[in-house]
Amino acid sequence: MMQRIHTFIRSEVFRFIIVGCLNTANYYILYLIFLKLIQLNYLFAHILAFLISMVGSFFLNSYFTYRTKPTLKKFFQFPMTYVVNITVTTVSIYILVDLIGLNDVISPLLASFIAIPFTFIISKKILQQG
Repeated sequence: MMQRIHTFIRSEVFRFIIVGCLNTANYYILYLIFLKLIQLNYLFAHILAFLISMVGSFFLNSYFTYRTKPTLKKFFQFPMTYVVNITVTTVSIYILVDLIGLNDVISPLLASFIAIPFTFIISKKILQQG
């Protein structure tokens, strides 16, 4: 049992989860700043925070998750990993806020969980290519 735990902690999946948590915290802080302090529309706040946090995610995933050297080519390919992510999260936030009536502060966190598996698979493919 302890061996399995140790193996999991050393895995890419575990490192991806750690980076994902850090990136989600970064995104969410930016989202709240744009939403509450600057008073942007919730969808615009979401997209702006998402784009800014993506840069940090690229470097964290390159160095820590996949242990690869970041390159300019990978940097420009990395946003492709988020095309599905931003589509899924934006549609989810819209549904949660406008159709279901959920709070616009909580909705981005719930929407983020839906996109995690897609982001892992696509980012691994891009960042581990030669």
